[in-house]
Amino acid sequence: MTEHFHTLIVGGGYSGLAAARALHRAGKKFILLEARNRVGGRTFTHRFEDGKYSDLGGQWIGPTQDRMYELAKEYSVDWYETYNEGKNILDLNKTLRHYTGLIPKMDVLSLLNIDFLLKKLERMAKSIPLESPWAAADAMSLDSISLEAFVQKHCYTRSCYKVVRAGLETVYACELNEVSLLHALFYIRSGTNLNNLLSIQDGAQQHRIAGGMQTLAEKMSEEFAASIRLQSPVTHVRQEESKILVGGDQFLFEADHIIIAIPPVLIPSIRFYPELPLKKNQLIQKMSMGIVGKVIGVYEKPFWRQAGFSGQVVADENSPFQTLFDSSPSNGAYGVLLAFCIADRARDFFSRSQEERRKIATDTFVKYFGQEAAAQLHYIDHCWADEAWSKGCYAGLYPTGAWVNFRSELAAPTGKIHWAGTETSSVWYGYIEGAVRAGERAVNEILAKG
Repeated sequence: MTEHFHTLIVGGGYSGLAAARALHRAGKKFILLEARNRVGGRTFTHRFEDGKYSDLGGQWIGPTQDRMYELAKEYSVDWYETYNEGKNILDLNKTLRHYTGLIPKMDVLSLLNIDFLLKKLERMAKSIPLESPWAAADAMSLDSISLEAFVQKHCYTRSCYKVVRAGLETVYACELNEVSLLHALFYIRSGTNLNNLLSIQDGAQQHRIAGGMQTLAEKMSEEFAASIRLQSPVTHVRQEESKILVGGDQFLFEADHIIIAIPPVLIPSIRFYPELPLKKNQLIQKMSMGIVGKVIGVYEKPFWRQAGFSGQVVADENSPFQTLFDSSPSNGAYGVLLAFCIADRARDFFSRSQEERRKIATDTFVKYFGQEAAAQLHYIDHCWADEAWSKGCYAGLYPTGAWVNFRSELAAPTGKIHWAGTETSSVWYGYIEGAVRAGERAVNEILAKG
């Protein structure tokens, strides 16, 4: 006989885990099916054989991400400040400039232009209704142009364009022509404000989880570990009048409800009977994932700190990486330089062999921080677009026209099927916080049915 559950969850990232936690505490019988051999989804803490670790996926939390701080407290998982002291580096027009604080050393006209553009985006984002971006007063026009078109229109110097582009590519994990201006503004509003998304101090990159972000996911999963089945990709979902059947290779379960908590681009890998609604299918087909890789050098110590550097770099297209950060552990017991390789730069970088990638990365780190950067204990890089069960990061992207034409279709329940994942959250869309909120919201939808 096919085992029956109150709810079946597809996806063991933070959204699926948050849903499982809520169901567990509500006393409901459930099973969570995860395709990978681990929980955590788009978070992934790589643990080296010598006890060192580095986050290859999502790794930061910050102000207004209330659920993440609450969960960390509940599971006794500590967090600590991202290192943010010393000189930053701006790699612009093949020249390195050192500066402290938020304002890079550039010509005054470009600095004024950057300030004007970022404040304009901030001001426009405030007018976007979080629960209904398509209802903004000028939604049609905002959704008809790309973020790239807007940035080009309002950048009056080449240097301004280069710096703004590097910063926004890091925020959205894509080329700026891949998202509509409306989606970009919604994303800003969803993450509180643009300064929050860009900043370490009082921003989305302020804190890191001790032991790595996957540590918290593993702690969450412990209390319902018996209800998790790993390496179990779902291949088909059949919705009947009285139940829903969910199957994969050598398993078939039935349930009253199902929560699907996977990236939108993976939904077509599941066969639905009957087919999903036309509008939902069309939206899913239009959405793409951001492309981002993390490139990491591990060192005996964070030597750049002794030289007065923060480890932070912003770079134009002459560098293989948009941004760099100090990603060392809280006690600085060893050093970790983290580079973000995004969009077209990632497509070029990850098309090369690992040996060539390591040489490019090492040469770039040496360029910024001196010869000590060549003495790596470990090198690792990871492109999320190459992961079969993510196909990209940070999140699904809405191109021009998608918000106005399809509205809330992605998160709308389909009979007994409920939808989670960070892409279905109106608050902190694209972030772990959004994933948690979405998982909890999906459970609340189900429990409200009685």
